[in-house]
Amino acid sequence: MTTKAPNKSSSVRPPSARSTAKRIAGAAPSVRREKSPESPSDPATTPLSDDDAVAADPAQVSSDPPEVTAGDEAAAADHEEEPTASPTRRARLRAALTGRRTRRVVAAVVTLVAIVGVVLAGWFGMEWKQARDVDSAATAAKSVAEQYAVSLTSVSADSVDKDFATVLGGATGGFKDMYAKSSAQLRQLLVDNKADAQGKVIASGIQSATTDKVVVLLFIDQTVRNASTPEPRIDRSRVVMTMDKIGDRWLASKVDLP
Repeated sequence: MTTKAPNKSSSVRPPSARSTAKRIAGAAPSVRREKSPESPSDPATTPLSDDDAVAADPAQVSSDPPEVTAGDEAAAADHEEEPTASPTRRARLRAALTGRRTRRVVAAVVTLVAIVGVVLAGWFGMEWKQARDVDSAATAAKSVAEQYAVSLTSVSADSVDKDFATVLGGATGGFKDMYAKSSAQLRQLLVDNKADAQGKVIASGIQSATTDKVVVLLFIDQTVRNASTPEPRIDRSRVVMTMDKIGDRWLASKVDLP
């Protein structure tokens, strides 16, 4: 019987040990290199490497899965829990940071409001006090101006010296100097004509006021008698009187008859 030689083209090359090991471990097999044209096509003539020899022996290749230790299980569990726990931790951290930032902003706003409130309260307090002081000064100056206007327009030939002293005692500044210079001539005129005058304030008001200077507008009726006109007549005049505070007194510094 004639025995046929095996067909070389039908032989199958056994898988290498490296590819077999990677397949068992679950890794993708590496890309096979192209055979060189010079390498023999007959697998029978190709020497086997140590890995191929190991792969060729089925007894040396284990089909059991790799052993998993307790540490690997814990690491796997942590790896599985991390995606679900990490967003929660980030959310809590974000909430904590946002809460602290909000509290800081609220504290800053409250502090600013308190400072502004104190400043405004102080400013309004000063304004209110100043307005009250001005009103008090205006009231006091107006009262003194009304009394002084009566003294200024009331004079008699029988008490001329006393009347002049009263007028000078309530004056200051330029008006006092002017009245002192003209009082001698005015005195003689009053005595010669036996003149008598009585003034009365009909109305008055404040034109302007500060704590130390007040301008008062007065409407005055003056009843006048003299030797040539025994029947009294009434002279009506409007007087603008400037009152200055000198020390604790209000004195007339200027008297105008507009």
